[in-house]
Amino acid sequence: MRQLGAFIVGIIVGFLGGLFGKGGSAIATPLLSLIGFPGFIAVASPLPATIPGTLIASAEYWESRLLDWQIVWWSVAVGVPATVLGSILTKYTGARPLLIVTGIMVLGFGISFLVWPKEDKKRVAAPGSQAAENYPSYWRVRLVLIASAVGLISGLLANAGGFLLAPAYARFLKQPLKKSFACSLAVAAVLALPGTVVHAYLGHISWTVAGLVALGSAPLSYVGAKIAIRTHASKLERLYGIVLTVLGAYFLYQL
Repeated sequence: MRQLGAFIVGIIVGFLGGLFGKGGSAIATPLLSLIGFPGFIAVASPLPATIPGTLIASAEYWESRLLDWQIVWWSVAVGVPATVLGSILTKYTGARPLLIVTGIMVLGFGISFLVWPKEDKKRVAAPGSQAAENYPSYWRVRLVLIASAVGLISGLLANAGGFLLAPAYARFLKQPLKKSFACSLAVAAVLALPGTVVHAYLGHISWTVAGLVALGSAPLSYVGAKIAIRTHASKLERLYGIVLTVLGAYFLYQL
């Protein structure tokens, strides 16, 4: 039954990942833990599992011309070494602290989207239109800080960082929400690779669980991305906040 549960988790995280521009490992971790998988298996196994779905959803956003390659490449260049460092440090932290931090961060970002919505008063570009490059002052400095912090945390939590990158791009780089989703997916697909290698070396990944999650997530990622591109950003933001708040609160309650 746990194997069936892992497949269902893949379906859920694939759809939500494509819908909200994230790899989905941050959501898969609490769900796998809740259905009975032990700590490090729940933390690390979703990381390689979400790579195929992340790439599929990212390609869909790319076709809609929502990717900003400057943001993507700067994030990758800084985030990859930070992710490797964070992954190595996990052997000193233990599994339970990682699960607690995951739940707190999921809850915190969910509340932030509900309490401080970004897109309510903004006009959202039509699907398929190229978002104008509009960066705040010192945007490269901001981007380096974002990528460093997210890379380190992603390595520690064994996730691809999409659930942190998307809101960080929207809040700190002042980017439209759909553009933030698109960039976070592309970066998350790359950041997942070094973390996967390190956690596999440390023996934290169950490849059976990873395969089941990947099997469920890949096709639904495409569906989620299709729906997101055609949905008003303010509706996505509110739904994102509700899903993350409920999931984070329930997960912390169960720990």
